[in-house]
Amino acid sequence: MLATVSTLFRNSRQTRAAGFTLLELAVVMFILALLLSSLLVPLGTQVDQSNINTTQKSLDDIKEALIGFALANGRLPCPASSTSAGAESYVGAVGASACTNNYDGFVPAVTLGVSPTDNQGYAVDAWGNRIRYAATTSNSNAFTTSNGMNTTGMSALAPDLRVCSTSIGITGAAPNTNCATANTLVNSAPAVVYSLGKNGASGAASADETENLSAHRTFVSRTITATGATATEFDDIVIWISPNILLNRMVAAGKLP
Repeated sequence: MLATVSTLFRNSRQTRAAGFTLLELAVVMFILALLLSSLLVPLGTQVDQSNINTTQKSLDDIKEALIGFALANGRLPCPASSTSAGAESYVGAVGASACTNNYDGFVPAVTLGVSPTDNQGYAVDAWGNRIRYAATTSNSNAFTTSNGMNTTGMSALAPDLRVCSTSIGITGAAPNTNCATANTLVNSAPAVVYSLGKNGASGAASADETENLSAHRTFVSRTITATGATATEFDDIVIWISPNILLNRMVAAGKLP
């Protein structure tokens, strides 16, 4: 009898040593879930930052391509329209008329020869959204018209795209809107290039993002804030061409006197 009890006790101890109780397993699973969740958040942040960096480089490359186009052709290209298959879009003859989509067009990737593009020839950002491009209409479209800048003369050229730090205080009759003085980052850009960011496929989520889709000559550029905070969300990435850099490089290339 004593031998039987001893054997049962020994078997019980061996069983407990060889495995876990349901409670112990639940605690282990809970700890693993916490560890995994703590790893996934930084991983998502890293992916987002990588996409931002990749898109920023694409925008910088496009800016250089736009300047290079101006040096070769004496003008900036028109933005592409939604139906121009990635080529610049004019109302009439290329280089001899107004653009169809000055403030709400896309990068003419086919015209510029830049990549990456989607299957229709439009430049895209790291999220696969089409990159936007706006060109000034000032001086009777001189900046996008063949020989327009040369004919107008450097002293008279006055590009007028505005970039604001916020949409608050924007005034004026559309599309000739203006930043509030205290919120002006630049008021004389000949071209603006921008990505609608991670939420680009779903459209604008805040007033600042809405401004970048308003087809006005004003755009907003500010620090990226978290998605989901609808009232303040902002993940657009906006850059512009400095008029001084553009004109100086065109002078150096012999495209302007």
